[in-house]
Amino acid sequence: MPADLVIETRDLSYLFGEQKVLDQISLKVSPGSIYGFLGPNGAGKTTTIKILLNLLHSAEKNVFLFGEELNKNRVSILSKIGSLIEQPAIYGHLSGRENLINRARLVEVPAKRVEEILSLVDLTESAGKKASKYSLGMKQRLGIGLALLPDPPLLILDEPTNGLDPNGIIEVRHLLQKLVKEQGKTVFISSHLLSEVEKMITHVGIINRGKLLFQGTLEELHDVSKTQIVIVTDNLAESANLLVRSGYFAEIITDSIRIPYTTLSEVADVNALLVGNKHKVYSIGQSRQNLEDLFLSITQS
Repeated sequence: MPADLVIETRDLSYLFGEQKVLDQISLKVSPGSIYGFLGPNGAGKTTTIKILLNLLHSAEKNVFLFGEELNKNRVSILSKIGSLIEQPAIYGHLSGRENLINRARLVEVPAKRVEEILSLVDLTESAGKKASKYSLGMKQRLGIGLALLPDPPLLILDEPTNGLDPNGIIEVRHLLQKLVKEQGKTVFISSHLLSEVEKMITHVGIINRGKLLFQGTLEELHDVSKTQIVIVTDNLAESANLLVRSGYFAEIITDSIRIPYTTLSEVADVNALLVGNKHKVYSIGQSRQNLEDLFLSITQS
């Protein structure tokens, strides 16, 4: 396995009975990245995470973390991973500080680490408050703090923004970005909503029906989006027909005409064609498919 990968799976498949829930998944997660593992509910995200955490067992020797095969090096690997699967395991009757002290004892971490974590997840001022009184965003930050107690280099989070309001999402986003920038962590985060995580992730893997459909940087995901010429005229139907007769692949979508973009010169040619045939062009320009639409088009294809 390449030494520069924190997580690698090689053609990872998994079956529940006769149902194949993962189909040859090959993840590549680099250190210092925030890797967004995205897909609809039921796509296979949680199954993948449970395999990475050895909660589900892959008999094949095709799961590698920190350059080591998981089955052979289970104890040493898992000691370097902090995880949060859906909702954090928090005792509501205890304060935030008491929750951390309790966990610190279990994982044999010095007590001084508790105050470091409280500061890191921005809960120092609320440390004495009962966790049951915390907002959802505060509970998620406390849950991440619990996972960070042993100072693991890798953090694996399953749907950490699920159910959070916009402020909670921002809180979690800022925390994860700080962990990567200031602590040098690598973060692997799953979500079914690209819009909630796209501002925090650096890399993305898109899974649907157990298959990995895309993997790369956010910039590479943008590059595969379809850039189009978007046109608004006084008569969309007649303008679209003229463009089709002239050899363009034109279609009307809601209140505009869309044709594939190639060059800026072509935008000028299309405009000249329409104006020369007495069509009033109210607006014309290029538009790139946004990430949310791209995500839907990839997972629904």
